[in-house]
This record gives sequence, structure tokens and C-alpha cells, in this order.
Amino acid sequence: MAAAGRVMFSAAEQSFGSAVRELQVEYGPKLRVERVAPDLGVIAAATPEVSEVAAACVSRPLVFIRHLSVEMARVARPQATDITAVAVAARSVLAGHAAGAALAVQTWVSGSGAMGYGYGSGELFSHLAQDLTAHGFSVSRAGREQVLSGCITVNGVCVGLNRRADSLCDWPGGRVRLSRDDTQVSRAEFKLEELFQTFALRLPGRGRAVDLGASPGGWTRILRQHGLEVWAVDPGDLDARVAADRRVHHVRSTAGEFFRSCDTRFDLAVNDMKMDPMMSCQVMLTAASHLRPGALAILTLKTGTYRPVETVRRCLALLGRSYQVLHARQLHHNRQEVTVVGRRRAAR
Repeated sequence: MAAAGRVMFSAAEQSFGSAVRELQVEYGPKLRVERVAPDLGVIAAATPEVSEVAAACVSRPLVFIRHLSVEMARVARPQATDITAVAVAARSVLAGHAAGAALAVQTWVSGSGAMGYGYGSGELFSHLAQDLTAHGFSVSRAGREQVLSGCITVNGVCVGLNRRADSLCDWPGGRVRLSRDDTQVSRAEFKLEELFQTFALRLPGRGRAVDLGASPGGWTRILRQHGLEVWAVDPGDLDARVAADRRVHHVRSTAGEFFRSCDTRFDLAVNDMKMDPMMSCQVMLTAASHLRPGALAILTLKTGTYRPVETVRRCLALLGRSYQVLHARQLHHNRQEVTVVGRRRAAR
């Protein structure tokens, strides 16, 4: 077991290389990253500090990092097969905290298949929660200022500690788990719901929205739940439940055709179209002239696997012509794509 105090980050397994590249662009090409597990890495140096990386994820932004912590201990095999050894490590990490301190405990498994520990993330959480409660801590799963992380990997358990404000996401490893219900139209709705949770994004309480590439209507349905009147633009069909809503206007055309004939001003534009990312950004620049100043725009960039870091940077620069980019991140429910939120700049 070794105390490290180094930045520990999570990224999608298929985007781990992109997350490393962003860090090396930001902090220098010699920055060394240890890949601890498929979606977990540790910066192999005392600097940068976690607060610096968290700030860069927001301001630059670094888009492929989903979650941050500080690795304070690593319980290697075979000691990690004894769950009590992990609890002892967790208590050592918290040794400087006052009795009765409140903290969130978040556990997850990085990798697939049997790890051979005899316990999983659920069992680890329960054991840590019981042990820490018995030693005077007030334990919750989320919503606390301090977050203790326990990530199970094939080589051991990494124990991290971080402020919630610097964690980027208040879910274990950035893995947001949302449940499906009978009213859901498509799984694409999860991307929008996760966005609202991750950034506490507030939509206009009323007004008009345009949903580009709306079929089958999942995002339109969510916008209606927020009280917006929606123009759903797509040549394809909408789910019958969405189409029956009198405040949903289904326009069977492409985005380009729609804007050429549209004189409506909108308070929000969303775009989840399966389109080349630069072309999608061009569509949003066209949409900008139909948005009120200060209106929000939400889109997903389908980056693919070829040079995604460079693709995202070019797209954000292009969007910057008409929008202030507020957020950009590859969320848990994104698949080789990045969700971007912008605010329409006032016309010059």
C-alpha cells in the first residue's frame, strides 16, 4: 500500500488515449500517465494538482475526462482480496478528518469479467460505509463535500479522495446511471438527462425550441416536459405520443430547408443529428441567426475515432463565431461523441 497523492482520472475506455493527449497538450508532451485500468489513469507526477486539472476541464475545455480524484492509496493483490484491508486503507486516507465528518463513498469496477476478489462494487461500498460509520463518519452515496473513491481493478483497489467541486461528476467514476421508464421514446434521452445532472443546466421555463434531427422525438419529449413549445425538424416519423402533442410542430424537412423558410425566433436549439461534426457545427451557425441573444444551443459532435481531440478543438473554434461555449464533455451516455452547450452571442 502506498500513499500517492496524484491526480486520478476516469475516461471512456475507447477514449482513454484522447484524454491522455489532451493532458499532454495542456501540461506538456513529457507528462507521463499510468493506465491503471481500462478507464482509469493516474498522472505519474505530483503536479498538476487536481484543482488545476478540474479547472482546465471546464475552461479549456478538456472534454474526454469524466471524473477526477486524488489517489491516496493503492491496495495491491493479494492484500486487496481481503476487503478489510481496503477499509483499513480508506481509514488511513481519512486520518486527518474530524470525527463525525460527512463524506460520500463511491465505488466502481474498471474492466470486465471476474476480478477474483470475492466482492464487487456493491459489496465494497457496503463494507466501507459500515466500517466508516462505525468509526464516526457520516456516509452517503453522493451530495457531500468530500468524496472517497474506491475503484476495483484487476491489479488492486485504488483509493482516492477529492472535493466534490473538483470531481466533475458526483457519480462513481463519472458513470451516471439513469433508469428507463415507460414514457421514454429513445435511449438518446439519457444524453440530455445526464447533461442536466452533470452541469445543473437550466432550460428556459417557457418559449420556443427547435429540435434538429428530432426523430423519433426523445429530445422533443424532454423539452416539452420543461414547458417549451417545440419545432421538431426531421423527415422521419415521430413517436405517436410525441406527435399527438399540440405544442409539437413536426416539420418534415432537413435543417437547411427549414431555416431557409423559417422566420421564427427560438429560445433554444438542440441537435443530435448523425452528421459529420464540422457540418453539424455549420448547421448550428445557421441556427444562430434564428436564436434570441442569450439563447442556449445543445449539440452532440459525432467525433468518431480519427483524431477526435483535434476534431473537437476545430469544432469549438467554429462554434465560437456565434456562441460562447459553456460546457463540452464526453458524457457517460455519449458513444464516440461529445456534448456541447453554447450560449448565443449578441449580434455585432
